Amino acid sequence: MTRLNGNIGVVCVAQFVVVLDVTIVTTALPSAGASLGFSQAGLPWVITAYTVVFGALLIPSGRVADLIGPRRAFRCGMTLFVTASALCALAWTPAALIAARAVQGIGSALLSPAALSLLTTLSAPGAERRRAVGWWTAAAACGGASGWVLGGLLTDLAGWRAVFWVNLPIGLALLLARSLPPGSRRAGTGLDLPGAVAATLATGLLVQGLTNSGEHGPAALLSWAPLALAALSGAFLLWWLRRTGDPLLPVARATAGPGLAALALTATTTPVMYLATMYVQHVMHLLPTQSSLLFPVFNLAVVAGSFLGPALVQNLGARYTVTGGFVLIGSGAALFTFLPGEGRPVAQLLAGFCLMGTGLGAASVAGTQAGTEATATDLQGLASGVLNSAAQIGTAVGLAVLIPLAATPDRYSVGFTGVALLALAAIGTTALLPSRRSGPIRRDAPRPVDRQPS
Repeated sequence: MTRLNGNIGVVCVAQFVVVLDVTIVTTALPSAGASLGFSQAGLPWVITAYTVVFGALLIPSGRVADLIGPRRAFRCGMTLFVTASALCALAWTPAALIAARAVQGIGSALLSPAALSLLTTLSAPGAERRRAVGWWTAAAACGGASGWVLGGLLTDLAGWRAVFWVNLPIGLALLLARSLPPGSRRAGTGLDLPGAVAATLATGLLVQGLTNSGEHGPAALLSWAPLALAALSGAFLLWWLRRTGDPLLPVARATAGPGLAALALTATTTPVMYLATMYVQHVMHLLPTQSSLLFPVFNLAVVAGSFLGPALVQNLGARYTVTGGFVLIGSGAALFTFLPGEGRPVAQLLAGFCLMGTGLGAASVAGTQAGTEATATDLQGLASGVLNSAAQIGTAVGLAVLIPLAATPDRYSVGFTGVALLALAAIGTTALLPSRRSGPIRRDAPRPVDRQPS
C-alpha cells in the first residue's frame, strides 16, 4: 500500500467519523437513557433516528453532490454534522437528543457520497484508484468497528456526552482543509424531485420497518405498515425510472452488483459484532474497558484486509475477491457458534475476529471499486449514495432478521449460525460483479461534465 495522500486522508477521516456515529452511541445508550429519563421503548430511537434519516437520504444526497459539486456538498454536510453533534452533546431532553440525531443523519447523508466522489477525483482509474479505495474502505470499516470500543471507553472515562463532543475537533479540522479539488459537476440537469422523494421514502420506510420488526416482531403494525409503504414507494420509483428521461437512479447492471454486495456485507458482519458485544458482557462478564482490549483485533484485521484487497482485485477480479470475503466472514461466524456458555474463550474470539475482519476489508474494497469504476465521472456522487444506502439497509436487515433469533445468551449460537448461513447465501450476489478487471461499464453515453469550482 502506498502512502496516503493528504486530501485522500481528509475524505477517509470524514467517512470514518460518519460510520463511527452509527455504532459509537450503542454502548452509551444506558447512561444517556438514565441521564435524560428515556423510556425503555424510546431509547432505541437515538440510533434509529440517525440510521433511518442517513439511509433514506443517501441516494438523493449523492445526486445533490453531483449537481452542486462534491467539495461544496462535503463542506455543507460536515458543517451540518458538526453542528448537530454539538446539539446532541448539549441535549437536555429525550426529544432534543432524537431530533439532533436526525439532523446529524442529514449531514452524514450529504457528506458521505460527496467524500467518495472526491476520492474518485483525487485518484486515477486503475491501481491508484484501487489503493485509494483500499484506504477509504479501511477507514469506513474501522469506523463501524471502532464504535463498539470507543463508545465504551468514552462513556466510562468522560460520560455519554463525550461520544458526541469527540466529533467537533475532528470535524472542524476537516473543514479547514482548503486544498480539496472541486470535483466533477453535472451540468444541464436538475434534481429529479419525484425520483428523489420516492427513493427517500422507499429506503427510509424499509429501514424503519426492518428496525421495528427486530423490536416489535414482523406482525406488529409498526413493522408491516412501513414495509408495505416502502414496497409501494419502490414500485413507483421503478415505474418513474422507466418514464423519465433523466432519472435519479440510472438503471444499470454495474450498480446493482456492488450494491447487493455492500448490503450483504453489513447484513452479515453487523449482527456478529452486536452479538459478540453482548457475549463478552453477559457471558464473559467483562466491563466495557476490558472488552475494549479484544475488539481492536477486528479493527486491525479490517485494515489488513483493506490493504490486501487492491492486490486481490488486480489478480483475481472483484467477483472472486468478494466471494473469498464472504467465505472468511462465514468461517468466523461458524467459529463463534461453538463459543461456550461460560468461561473466557479469548483465543476463539480473536480467531473469529481475524477471519471476519480480513474478509470484510477485502470484500469491501472490491465491491466499492467495482461500483465506482463502473459509473461515469459526473455520477460518482450518486453511485456512492447507492453503495452507502445499500450498506445501511443491510445493517437494518441483519439486525432485524438475526438478532431476534438470539434474544438471550443461551441462544447466541443460533444468531451466529444464522450469520454463517447468510454469508454462504450471499455468495450468490457476486454473480453480478465483474469476474476480472474491466473498464467502466455504462448503459448510456456519458453526459457532459462541467468542472466548475464549488
